[in-house]
Order: sequence, then structure tokens, then C-alpha cells
Amino acid sequence: METLLILILILALVGALPVYPYSSSWGYYPSGGLSLIVLIVVLLVVFNYI
Repeated sequence: METLLILILILALVGALPVYPYSSSWGYYPSGGLSLIVLIVVLLVVFNYI
């Protein structure tokens, strides 16, 4: 279950990267927010809270 959750979060992180021309002005805002969520979930999995 944890592996599936981490895989989904990593795919969401990759999907939030600003690769389209219209999203170049976004900067790292979308991927930065998702990377924070991924970091929190990984820490919860490591410390066995999930």
C-alpha cells in the first residue's frame, strides 16, 4: 500500500513540472508544493505512521 501511495505521489510530482510554454512563468511553484507533500508522506511512511 505504501509503495502504491509513493508511486502515485511521484507521478503527480512529475506531472506538475512546468514543461509547456504557457507554464514557464509558473516557476517551481507547482512542483515545489507537490515535493513538499511527497516529503511529508515519505517521512510518515518511514516513521510508520501510515
